[in-house]
Amino acid sequence: MKAPRFHTIARGMLCLVMTVMAGCVKIQPTSPPVISKRIQMHMGTLVTVTAVASDKNVSDRAIQAAFDEVKRLEQLLSTWRSDSELSLVNAEAGRRPVQVSRETLQLVIRSLEIAELTHGGFNIALGPAVEAWSVTERQHIPEKEELRRLKPLVDWKSIQVDSERRTIYLPHKGMRIDVGGIGKGYAADRAVEKMKQAGAMGGVVALSGDIKTFGVVPERRGFPVGIRHPRQEGALIAMIDLTDEAISTAGDYERFFERDGVRYHHILDPQTLQPARACQSVTVIAKEGMVADGLDTGIFVLGPEGGMALVERLPEVEAIIIDGEGKMIVSSGLRDRLRTP
Repeated sequence: MKAPRFHTIARGMLCLVMTVMAGCVKIQPTSPPVISKRIQMHMGTLVTVTAVASDKNVSDRAIQAAFDEVKRLEQLLSTWRSDSELSLVNAEAGRRPVQVSRETLQLVIRSLEIAELTHGGFNIALGPAVEAWSVTERQHIPEKEELRRLKPLVDWKSIQVDSERRTIYLPHKGMRIDVGGIGKGYAADRAVEKMKQAGAMGGVVALSGDIKTFGVVPERRGFPVGIRHPRQEGALIAMIDLTDEAISTAGDYERFFERDGVRYHHILDPQTLQPARACQSVTVIAKEGMVADGLDTGIFVLGPEGGMALVERLPEVEAIIIDGEGKMIVSSGLRDRLRTP
């Protein structure tokens, strides 16, 4: 998803004349806010950071703080790095519990909470099944027996977390956990906090389709974000202005292949270990990027009816669901906010 462009409208001179001891005091105009944007590659995707600040030094400092935080989290959580904490947890599966940092522990705990909310639709233990399908590399369609053998390795309920000892244990050899389905949203949350601490008055952190906004942008009500059409390349189905909110989209168009007219994609139903079929895309808007990122996949698996019922029960969570037939379903809190592109 492309980050939006913002244009600063130059403000006119403001002169306030006050009668003070038969004199006139002029208040000098303040400079308009500066908007800066930079792009780097982290967590296997393009990361775009936009900062609104009082001057360029502050905006540059805020942007660098955001990138530094994303890099730090990548080193901590990425399973592509053999030295990360989660890689060590995976390497010791079936052998022993591994002590991790409080940050890693809390992210895994929150992941399991979202798994519970979505009845396992979001599942950080699904990696062995995703690898079996190998949608972007081998494009393999596993046999039923192959998937049956993998079932014990993708059981998220068997993950053992000890909060007192700060340990995580995977009881079966071959199990592994991957927080990629929630980690980008979490990274966006943390990067925004670092930007605020650096003095930014507003901004956007976008890790591919996971976007977190905060604060203000000059002359606008919020940061405009487009929601991609799942079947028309380059087209949008809707636009929305976000203020202190996060947005995340899961779609069957992100990683897929087609064979004999059937689309096979990477979002698997943990019950069947087959691609989930009830949705084409799910977009979730929430206060936390981590929540939006985890829920979009879980709702995709739950399907339109169960997914929207969950959204309507959750505070400060909204969603746009495109079902398997291409019909758009919008949660009650979003119906007056969406606009056509």
